[in-house]
Formats: sequence, C-alpha cells, structure tokens
Amino acid sequence: MGVTVLEVIQKSADFLAKKGVESPRLQTELLLAHLLKMPRMKLYLNFERTLSPVELDALRELVKRRGQHEPLQHIVGSTSFCGLEITVNRHVLVPRPETELLAEEGWKFLLESTLQRASGQEQPKGRTPTALDFGTGSGCIAIALAAKCPTARIIGLETSTEALGVAQQNAARLGVAERIQFLRGDGLAALPPDAHFDLIISNPPYIPTAEIASLQPEVRDYDPRAALDGGPDGLDFCRLLASQAAEFLKPGGKIMVELGDGQADAARKFFEAQKWIVEAVKQDYSQRLRILVAHAS
Repeated sequence: MGVTVLEVIQKSADFLAKKGVESPRLQTELLLAHLLKMPRMKLYLNFERTLSPVELDALRELVKRRGQHEPLQHIVGSTSFCGLEITVNRHVLVPRPETELLAEEGWKFLLESTLQRASGQEQPKGRTPTALDFGTGSGCIAIALAAKCPTARIIGLETSTEALGVAQQNAARLGVAERIQFLRGDGLAALPPDAHFDLIISNPPYIPTAEIASLQPEVRDYDPRAALDGGPDGLDFCRLLASQAAEFLKPGGKIMVELGDGQADAARKFFEAQKWIVEAVKQDYSQRLRILVAHAS
C-alpha cells in the first residue's frame, strides 16, 4: 500500500521541524503543491490520494533541500511580489513582504503625480512619469511600478550582471520589458548625465556587516552577500543616496528608501543634513519604521 498525501505531509513536516525550519507543515504543503502542480488548498481535498514512487522520490529531494535551509523560493524557483510571479535564485535577494509596501508607496506616488500634473498647467497632458530603482536585484520593484503605472518608464540600476539577467527575464515574462531599462553600474555615477526622475526608490543593502553571520541560514547562506551588506552600521547606501540623489530628481520628485530595524533616526539625520525634507518614515506590517520618504528642499 502506498503513502498518502496526508501521511507524507505529516512525516515531512516532522522532519523539517527537527531541522529547525519555521512553519514546517506549511513549508511541506507548499513544496508538495508545487510538485503536484495544484493550489495548496486543493491538497486538503486529496489527503487520501496515494503518491507514486516517482512523486515520493521527488518530494523527498525537495524536503531534504528545505531541511538544509535552502529557501523555499529558491527550491520552487519563484516568489509572489505584489501579485506578480518573480523568478528568484542565488543571484538575487528574495524580496520580503515589507518591500511590497515600498513598491506600493512608489506606484501610488507615480499615479498621483501623473494625474496632478496632467490636470495642472505646469506639465503637458500625456506626460510619462519616470522612476529609478536603485539596486534593482530581481527587478521586483521596477516591474511592480511598471505593472501598476502603465505609463511609467523606469531605470533599474544594479551592480551584479547575474542579477540583471534575472531582472531582464522577469520583466520580459511579465510583459513590461519595453518600459524598463536595466543598467549595470556601481552607484549613481552609472546613470546617463541627463537622467532625471520623478521617483528614486530603493531597497538597498542595510544589514550591518557584523550582523550578517547571525542571520537566519536561509538569508545568510543563500541571499547574495552584496545584497545584504550595508557596511559597518548598515547605512552606507543610505548615506550615498542622501548625498547624491537630489541632483537626479525632477522638481516635485521624491525619494523612498527601505530601512533596517532601528535605522530610522540615523537615516533621517543623514537626509536632513543634506537639506532634504523628510516627509515621513512609514511603518511596516510589524509597526517598525521601515520606509523613509523625502523630497529635495
């Protein structure tokens, strides 16, 4: 007699629990749903289904990888970001839920900016809003902006050639490649000299160097270190943006930057010291101060 879906879920969840994987039952169900190509909730209607030997072997391999703390998103090859399916692998940071809030703030501003300026006298109608995604990684933010604001044109700036390849594939698969230009470069100096944006948005590396070793193994061992390491205090890129980004903003433009835990006060001081007007530092789902919003004075 074969092993049923329910039995394999229970055994695999016990295995993952012993390996210290968080939410082992959920993780098992997601892996099995991926393997069987069905929505996770449909598993509950198929608890008595018997798995074939081929399916069992394949699941064992997936569960073994998850037990080694390889991220679920790497194993299944993608993650959902703002309702978009984004391919991820070892070359890019797996986007976090709080970064969805950053992207949402960005596209809301672009949409509002377009409406206000199209109806006002200072800009002609049909104006195309522009944005820079600094440190684009998988391209998730740039792609979300393009998907939610169909008239926007975006530049995604990234140092990693491998990450840019992932971003370009994601943009093409999601039908927004024509409105996103991906550039390789280290810092804002890589931008064309005449580049000016309505929005500069960034989820930069912000983990202090000494704290990387204590991160969850899913992050520490699998996310690219360059996408995590923000220097001794985690704020190297925040300083860079505070000191250099204003010259690339159009009048009325804004900058939005994701911050690490406890960095809000220091980040605000950096921006204010460079004559920015900090409008807000918005909270994430856990009420942590996460997204700095500012405009040039």
